[in-house]
Amino acid sequence: MVETGLRERKRQRTIQSLSDIAIGLFVEKGFDAVSVAEVAAAAEVSKPTLFRYFPAKEDLVLHRIADHEGEAARVAGEGPAPLAALRRHFLAGLERSDPVTGLSDDPDVLAFHALLYGTPALVARLHTHLERSESALAEALGGDLEARLAAGQIIAVRRVLAQENWRRIAGGEGVAEVRGDAVAAAERAFGGLAAGLPGLDRPELGSSRDRVKNVTR
Repeated sequence: MVETGLRERKRQRTIQSLSDIAIGLFVEKGFDAVSVAEVAAAAEVSKPTLFRYFPAKEDLVLHRIADHEGEAARVAGEGPAPLAALRRHFLAGLERSDPVTGLSDDPDVLAFHALLYGTPALVARLHTHLERSESALAEALGGDLEARLAAGQIIAVRRVLAQENWRRIAGGEGVAEVRGDAVAAAERAFGGLAAGLPGLDRPELGSSRDRVKNVTR
């Protein structure tokens, strides 16, 4: 078991290194200007080895946000009121300038987001990532049609809020300038969700499946 754990840690370090090297090259030269062969050469591995870890070139970039894929589902499952938990989680992210909220002026974060949102192939891959996040959240909320409709709205709100924050900061505004508006926008957006999805904002309505179904009653 110890040896298995060591192998897995080594594998994760290799994956992280490959992703970091690739993102550095993509930021410097442009995603389309860098081939997979160039990434493999810079990382001193063969192309087959690189493809063993990353089946597609886009995955080298999306790996950086892969840990967030199941985040909404995890947060929603932590408390009796999923929407309230998701609201608190997003506001806490704004407070600590978590890059996933878009409220970060770290140069590396800004460069990564410019690469991500400025490359059509990566935007398309990002939608796949968001679809998986939405599917996981829907499952956490009960898995039926009402749960899927609710999950789609929640994931869309989080995405739009984060992109608006990134857009303003990328345009030259500072975090301190944007934070107040970002918090107010998040409060309004989650308030709108709560009004439309009341069953997800109150803990007294039973299970996640029951809470979602109560929305349509």
